[in-house]
Amino acid sequence: MQELESMETLFEEQVISIRRVTKVVKGGKNLRFSAAVIVGDKKGRVGLGKGKAREVPLAIKKAVAHAKKNLVEVPIINDTIPYYKIGVFGAARVVLRPASRGTGVIAGGAVRVIMELAGIKNILTKSLRSKNILTVAHATINGLRELKEPASIIKRRDISEEELWQ
Repeated sequence: MQELESMETLFEEQVISIRRVTKVVKGGKNLRFSAAVIVGDKKGRVGLGKGKAREVPLAIKKAVAHAKKNLVEVPIINDTIPYYKIGVFGAARVVLRPASRGTGVIAGGAVRVIMELAGIKNILTKSLRSKNILTVAHATINGLRELKEPASIIKRRDISEEELWQ
C-alpha cells in the first residue's frame, strides 16, 4: 500500500487547457468544464489526460487520473531522444529532433510542457499545420510513443551498433 502511495507522489502535473463547454438542451444550456493535463516523472514517463465535469477542480482531477492510466515510456539517451521522429494526430504534425548537449528545450506551448515532464533536456521541435493545443499535444505523445530503444532496434534487425547509426 505504501509503495502505491509513493509511486503516485513521483508525478508532476501541468494543466495545458481548460475550456468551458456547453450542451444545449430543452431547458437551456448545460455548462461544464473540460481540462487537459500532462503528468510526468521527469525520468522518461509522461502521459496526457482529459477530463470533464461541472467544476474545474473535479475536471482537473479526472484528467490527472486519465493521464496516469495513459503513460508513455520515452527512451532518453544523453538527455535527448535517440533519433528524429514526426508525431502525427489528426491535422497536427510535430517534428521531434535530437539535440546536442547545451541546446535546451526548443519548443513552445504544450510540446515544451511534455518534454520537460518527460525529462528530456535537449531537443529541437517544430509544430506544423495545427495550432490547436490538444491535437499538438496528442501528436507529440504519439511521436514519443513510437520511439524505440536503440537496443531493441539492433536486436530486431540483427545488426551491430555501428551499422544502426549509419
